[in-house]
Amino acid sequence: MSIVAKFRLVAAAILLSAGLMPALAASLDAPTGDVVLTISGAITETNRSGEARFDMAMLKALPATEFTTTTIWTDGKIRFTGVLLKDLLAAVGAHGKSVHAVALNDYAIDMPLADAMSGGPLLAYEVNGQPMSVRDKGPLWIVYPYDADADYRSELAYSRSIWQLARLEIGD
Repeated sequence: MSIVAKFRLVAAAILLSAGLMPALAASLDAPTGDVVLTISGAITETNRSGEARFDMAMLKALPATEFTTTTIWTDGKIRFTGVLLKDLLAAVGAHGKSVHAVALNDYAIDMPLADAMSGGPLLAYEVNGQPMSVRDKGPLWIVYPYDADADYRSELAYSRSIWQLARLEIGD
């Protein structure tokens, strides 16, 4: 991804999240590495036939966030690094009402687009500073800051914590 495209993605995400710009982000460059995530549906920014396809470098070019939390699937506190779901959706100009997330094994969940908010879920691509393999719930995992809010320690939040994420479909 060119430096200009990276700048446009970051600027658009900041302006979109601040409500200072309509859902029109810069055009996405095509991935040069293996595609790890495909986003489709109610989005304005695409790079292939109505889809926004991301390789890991493209995801890492978006603003990174990290938090440390416990989970019901791991032992002890874990440091997760990735892109906030709200920033990712802003980068593709998502404008629907729902997110249908699908894992590599076709496990799927639905969540309202409103879940993608500040302090909300992270699309994690690293655990304790290391990339996640498919065997270790990677390469992408939607993770909530479970320790930060009791609402995130619920069956609903746990069910939305999809690992081995492959696709997001934004619905109206």
